[in-house]
This record gives sequence, C-alpha cells and structure tokens, in this order.
Amino acid sequence: MWTRPLLYERLTWPEVRRAAGEDRVALIPVATLEDHGPHLPIDCDLRITSEICRRAAEAAPEETVLLPAIPHGYDPHHMDFPGPITIGWDTFTRYCTDVGTSLAHHGFTRMLYVNGHGSNQNLVETAARLVNVERPGVLAAACFYLSSPEGLAAVQEVGDSERGGMGHACELETSIYMAIDPDAVDMSRAVDERPPNETEHAWMDWSDGSLKCMPWWSSFSATGVHGRPTLATAEKGKALLDAAVGEIVGYVRELRTMPLPRRQEPRETP
Repeated sequence: MWTRPLLYERLTWPEVRRAAGEDRVALIPVATLEDHGPHLPIDCDLRITSEICRRAAEAAPEETVLLPAIPHGYDPHHMDFPGPITIGWDTFTRYCTDVGTSLAHHGFTRMLYVNGHGSNQNLVETAARLVNVERPGVLAAACFYLSSPEGLAAVQEVGDSERGGMGHACELETSIYMAIDPDAVDMSRAVDERPPNETEHAWMDWSDGSLKCMPWWSSFSATGVHGRPTLATAEKGKALLDAAVGEIVGYVRELRTMPLPRRQEPRETP
C-alpha cells in the first residue's frame, strides 16, 4: 500500500520499482543499543534517530522513502555496562554498505544515512563513500543529526549546560527522549556526571574537541552518563526534535538538487 510517509518495508516489489523511479532519497536511520545512564532505556540512540527520520519522511512524503533502522552499531567501549550489542567495525561498515548497494541495485540513486551514535559516524561515512565508488552514478551521503550550523545553533540556544553537559545520556538526549516518550524516562534516577580527564583539546560534548580519544567508557563514567541530564525538559526536547527534523528535510532537498556523479577521463584542463 502506498503510504505517507513511504515505508520501504511495507511496499510490494512493484511499488519498490515505482519508488526507485521517482528520484526519492532513501532515508536510512543508523544507531545502536547501549547504556544511557540509570534513567534512559538502552534504545535511546535508536529511538531518537528513528523518530527524527520518521518525522522527516512525514514532512517530505513525496521526496523520501524510509528504510527500517539499522539497530546495532560499533560499541566495544561500552561493553562494561549491561545492554550494548556491538558489531565489529568491519562487519558493521560492510553491512551499512550492503544496504546502500542493495538499494542502488534496485534503482535508487540518492540515499542518506542518518546516524545517531557517535562511534558509528566514521564508519557510516565510510559506508556511504563505498556505495558511491562501488555503484557509479549513485549519490550516498551520511550525517549526524543536529550537527549542521543550524542544528548546532539550536543546541546552543536551547541548552543550559556548560561545555561537556551534552555528551551522552545528557541534557540533549534526555530532553529529546522526554519529548518523544516521557513515560519511558525516569528523571528520579537522572544523575549528572562529568569525566575528570578533559584537557584543552580532548573533551566531549555535542561538538567534541579536536583531539579524539575514546577509552573504555567505564574508565571515566561510573553511571554511563556524560553530561547534565538533570537539566533536561520535554520543552527543550521538542525544540531540538523540530530542529533535527528540519535539518534532515533540508539535507534531503539538498541531495535532490545535486547532480548524480558521472566519472570522466582525466585531462589537463577543466
């Protein structure tokens, strides 16, 4: 049945063929299951990313087809906490790539991986690159929600935390989850925690420092929290969710304006 938004898994094969011929952007949510403090379910990244993509597909129903989310990601550093399921970096990257190349095989030429787990990001970007080189004429891209200039401006406007307050299971993620499903968030168990080992360039927030270092999560967080979830509110979450949806819709429309890549013979002049 042709639905709004268009859900890939609900299509018949003739409808898949039709959708592929309509120059739609295939939205691919990617996340993971992992600890998010004592107050949030382990599906935090998955729930938020899926919801953002669902709302973006609802806002742009004629321009998108929404794929089922990829639920498990690269997460070995969280395995001291009960809950995470981690996929080897190479298996995960190949899996994400295979999703894209399968879509390309069926005729989709534009796709957007929307990631919601930090340690997935480089691998998801690699998967998008591999789709592009393995399927010439296809345009695959990757993003992390609320990371555009407009998205980061919304984070700065809404947040009350100092630097480091929006790292993980934090003011931002807790607020968005509260806006999506307030009954699933136990704010009576929310605790603030910040690592003691931040330096001038090595620090974690919604936008991280320039020096990247990710040891075992338990080495700097006893509760799984990195940030200030006690500052979270559903009102903040709604504003952040709206900003994220607008951001993804903007990416979809930008991708649709970009010409599909065509390889050419190198020459000495443009």
